[in-house]
Amino acid sequence: MDKLDLTKAYKSYYTAGSAVELVNIEDAQFLSITGQGDPDGPGFSEDVEALYTVAYGIKFLNKQEGRDFVVSKLEGYWWVEDTTVDPLTVPRSQWYYELVIRVPDTVTHPQFIQSVTGAEKKKNNRRLRAVDIKHMEGGRAIQIMHVGPFSEEPVSLEKMESFMRSRHLQFKGRHHEIYLSDFRKTAPEKLKTILRHAVA
Repeated sequence: MDKLDLTKAYKSYYTAGSAVELVNIEDAQFLSITGQGDPDGPGFSEDVEALYTVAYGIKFLNKQEGRDFVVSKLEGYWWVEDTTVDPLTVPRSQWYYELVIRVPDTVTHPQFIQSVTGAEKKKNNRRLRAVDIKHMEGGRAIQIMHVGPFSEEPVSLEKMESFMRSRHLQFKGRHHEIYLSDFRKTAPEKLKTILRHAVA
């Protein structure tokens, strides 16, 4: 039985170069959880755990039906309430985030409900009910591969802003990150993160 790996099936979605580029992103289905607070805080960790728990539950159900898949990379959308200020000047405790994990389009809502219900019987995580499944629209975006600690992202973000201005584009929506490395286990200097932002 072949196991579907979305990072290989949709390679362009999970790939970025060292220079800023303009790309077209396809629509897709995701598991999602929304929260607020410091990404180094316990609430964030609890949300990551809840999201992965449901994702692996869905994987198990699909494997039983002969449609196994690899649980995909964690992604994050980040924003602050006041869009007129530089987000990096806002205390991390006031950041908002939506964490997502892409799942195959064949995953159904009943499978999602079954996974959440099963997880609640096994895990003591109050945030399991906050996980949702949703269709997210793609579109035009600019992106760059950032290698190194999250604290050095402003260097890459400045490159994105310069690229955007030079092509008379405008940022649209929220800042998007795709974590190709597991930041819980990888040394900061080796982290690989795709920085992406929709543009108009």
